[in-house]
Amino acid sequence: MTTDTTASATTTAITLLICDDHPVVRDGLRGMFASADGFEVLAEAADGVEGVALAERLDPDVVLMDLRMPGGGGVAAIAELTRRGLRSKVLVLTTYDTDTDTLPAIEAGATGYLLKDAPREELFTAVRAAAEGRTVLSPAVASRLVTAVRTPAAPADEPLSAREREVLELVAKGTSNREIARALFISEATVKTHLTHIYGKLRAKDRAEAVAVAYERKILG
Repeated sequence: MTTDTTASATTTAITLLICDDHPVVRDGLRGMFASADGFEVLAEAADGVEGVALAERLDPDVVLMDLRMPGGGGVAAIAELTRRGLRSKVLVLTTYDTDTDTLPAIEAGATGYLLKDAPREELFTAVRAAAEGRTVLSPAVASRLVTAVRTPAAPADEPLSAREREVLELVAKGTSNREIARALFISEATVKTHLTHIYGKLRAKDRAEAVAVAYERKILG
């Protein structure tokens, strides 16, 4: 009877890919899921680039994705998984919950967003929900998203982020949205989002005016 139950759990197990640059974190997560019924960790990746390659090859149900990793960050990896149309759901698991981390990850296609201090049962529940395609957000992240939606747009004097400057530099060179997406390893939708933010901050109507204003303010050049 015990054997049958185990076999049933194995056949219905949610398959996972752990993507985190810290070996101790990966080991801890693997051990945690190994101790619980209904989960199977297929592999581990140390950065986003490796994570995308393994996700495409192994087809896990859920990818547990850290955000800030040398050699390939989580947001770019999420966008690439979305671009490739992989069925794997991405559950962000990170220590960062700032707007600059949360919103890009959700925009890139993450199904859920949890902080690493989440209790293990909350993590298990979140993985099950993500596997079913349901959105999972930690209370702190949910609060930030609600605030971001309700808060008026930032004033035009707000400085451009590092990523927005990268996008604007490529725009100044005449690079198309598709080429920018390829160069920065992000989706075209994310490029358009960055451009919208750039236009708002520079009070520009289009690409040409944004570049002109940027040179005038010495943001470029």
